[in-house]
Amino acid sequence: MRTIEIFDTTLRDGEQSPGVNISTNEKVEIALQLEKLGVNRMEAGFAAASPGDQKSVAEVAKRVKNATVVSLARAVKDDMDKAYEALRNAQNASLHVFLATSPIHRQFKLNMSKEEVLARAVEAVTYAKKYFKEVQFSAEDAARTEIDFLAEVVEAVIKAGATTVNIPDTVGYMTPYQYGNIFRELKKRVPSTDLIRLSCHCHDDLGMAVANSLAAVEGGATQVEGTINGIGERAGNAALEEVALALETRKDYYQATTKLNLKEIARTSQLVSRLTGMIVPGNKAVVGANAFAHESGIHQDGVLKEVTTYEIIRPESVGFKSNKLVLGKHSGRHAFKEKLIDLGYHLEQEEVNAAFAAFKVLCDKKKEISDDDILALVDSKMVRGPEAFQLESIQLAYGNISVPTASVRLVRADGSVCEEAACGNGSVDSIYKAIDRATGEEVSLVDYKILSVTHGQDALGEVFVRLQQDDLIVTGRGVSTDVLEASAIAYVRAVNKIMERRGEPAPVSATI
Repeated sequence: MRTIEIFDTTLRDGEQSPGVNISTNEKVEIALQLEKLGVNRMEAGFAAASPGDQKSVAEVAKRVKNATVVSLARAVKDDMDKAYEALRNAQNASLHVFLATSPIHRQFKLNMSKEEVLARAVEAVTYAKKYFKEVQFSAEDAARTEIDFLAEVVEAVIKAGATTVNIPDTVGYMTPYQYGNIFRELKKRVPSTDLIRLSCHCHDDLGMAVANSLAAVEGGATQVEGTINGIGERAGNAALEEVALALETRKDYYQATTKLNLKEIARTSQLVSRLTGMIVPGNKAVVGANAFAHESGIHQDGVLKEVTTYEIIRPESVGFKSNKLVLGKHSGRHAFKEKLIDLGYHLEQEEVNAAFAAFKVLCDKKKEISDDDILALVDSKMVRGPEAFQLESIQLAYGNISVPTASVRLVRADGSVCEEAACGNGSVDSIYKAIDRATGEEVSLVDYKILSVTHGQDALGEVFVRLQQDDLIVTGRGVSTDVLEASAIAYVRAVNKIMERRGEPAPVSATI
């Protein structure tokens, strides 16, 4: 039984999803959860992309102890220097350097010959080895590279000291048979691949990222790269939870498994979804809301008689469990703290006190408090960065024959208060126009979503907004039993993000 190592790039490739901007504190929070999940390597970012990215990589490197922290870098010395600076405090660090190898990239992007590409790849790996014991080289667009030249590059970078070589399907072009065959050919042509990790990295443009990753494992890959929930640039990356469950469920076929703690999958998926604002579709494999739901009478009958008739994965195996009423208005601080630990939180006492106060307020509004309620409540109350404005109150006047009007009261970071009112086409529109007046920011609402955290008339409402100002797109999230209040909170938080990130240099994007 082979062990397949997992390289998570949620914090780098996943953050390149359109409209996703993860703050440094949010990256650290996700990184610590990825550590609990048991990933072998996590790509914390692209240190040379921007000062903010370099800071995020450095913070993740300081906090993570049980996984290798990786920074991406182009085959440029300055990129590699910045990656070293960001990773110098990591317990275990690795550099991921990339250079395109395909004919179309050589001609139109790099304007380099095969010989120049080969020389640059070797030079980059040689330089990286001065800083790092572990160096991964990625041949960008390897899947569309001539196999003879690809084998030549792979052999050369291994001789130069690469400990991992990644063969990415950068544009999601391959079929499973074709992609798996690349690995088989490389194993034949380059015997030294037996001495290093051979990694796969698949994009989902044609919906085959997971299938291609599994085909690569069949072909000899020893490491799979991907993201939680399959997020990423364009159509996204291979969903790591799907790859892991496929290997676990079909060990009889693949004869391979991972060292992931599968029971942390649900928690990791939910955290990434909340912090990125990218909702997991109900029909998403492994972690979707309907993944373990059975509506058909025939299916229900079969599952009741023998669960394996229609269920090949037990929800408990990936960390889903039934919501039980274990806390309520009479619960004490100690029990609440223990519940937070059980749910995966390790907060400072001041944070516990703030969350407990919010929990008590929620208890007065809801009869039943579920685990999902607590997760949403705590996540929404955790301050993950500086806040220029906080919502203190909103007032609404609305009727089906009157013009909706909203007034808002915001508190600035310096303690001063601003109040504004506005009319709109509906309650939400009037709230947002009032907030625009109060903050003085001109933004466009790109997306707006409402979700119910749990069930029932008193369920918590979770609102996600996506705002745009010039080229900057950010997300905001708010939670409340009142969806209008949640809408206001989400909008104010998104405005805060815009104000925080405005003026930062545009990050350099990289697609592997």
